[in-house]
Amino acid sequence: MDAISERTAKSLPGGVALPVGLVLVVGGAVTLGAVPPLGAVLLVAGVLVLGGLTAVAPGQTRVVTLFGRYLGTVRSNGLRWVNPFAKRQRVSTRIRNHETVTLKVNDADGNPIEMAAVVVWQVADTAKSVYAVEDVVAFVAKQAETAVRHIAGSYPYDARGETRLSLRENAEEITGRLSAEIAERVSVAGVAVVESRVTRLSYAPEIAQVMLRRQQADAVVSARQRLVEGAVGMVHMALDQLAEQGVVELDEERKATMVSNLLVVLCSESTTQPVVNTGTLYQ
Repeated sequence: MDAISERTAKSLPGGVALPVGLVLVVGGAVTLGAVPPLGAVLLVAGVLVLGGLTAVAPGQTRVVTLFGRYLGTVRSNGLRWVNPFAKRQRVSTRIRNHETVTLKVNDADGNPIEMAAVVVWQVADTAKSVYAVEDVVAFVAKQAETAVRHIAGSYPYDARGETRLSLRENAEEITGRLSAEIAERVSVAGVAVVESRVTRLSYAPEIAQVMLRRQQADAVVSARQRLVEGAVGMVHMALDQLAEQGVVELDEERKATMVSNLLVVLCSESTTQPVVNTGTLYQ
């Protein structure tokens, strides 16, 4: 059996049906005393005409069903007239938000993290939203939670210098993939995802302090490496300039001593204290 998709239901302007129905009801009431059969027919006809009137507000639609058969959807705003025997179910097409609860999931490295996201969505196909799922709001909520769990478990929280994607360092790419996965999951219900955003991302409390210390250690190591690279470059430049300008001639031992002293001065965390040597380098 093919899936039902939205189509336009046949309807008439309510501004025409309303006066016709009122005329029939009034005429039937007047005629009922003189000609009872005719009056009864007019009254029934008037009631049926008025019963088919349906008001459609902006941001809403009416899914029309007759004896279990889908006839179509009325999207035109205002007062419309449809088959009075048909069921007219109201379906909202307004944009809605859903924020998942904070989920505790293991990332790709097996570390427990906490993650939550907000999904902005709206009904695009009213027929699918009514007939394909039991409750479209609950369906979107469950699929959004499932997608968040899957994305959180597919990537590490922190790449730690590697080239792979991570949840913390590649927020835009991760958000795009999250939106695509949610959109794919809810498409069966006729739902379109406007956007999704990660609203919470952190290590779980039981490992948060440990991971914080590891991040601080990684930062210290990175800073030390940068500092040493800069210091070596400055020492090399100083030796080259001394040699080019002929300021002083240094043998290998004196160069080693000078390199040692410069590295101590450039890499030390505390202020260095100068020492005046009144003898020679070798005493």
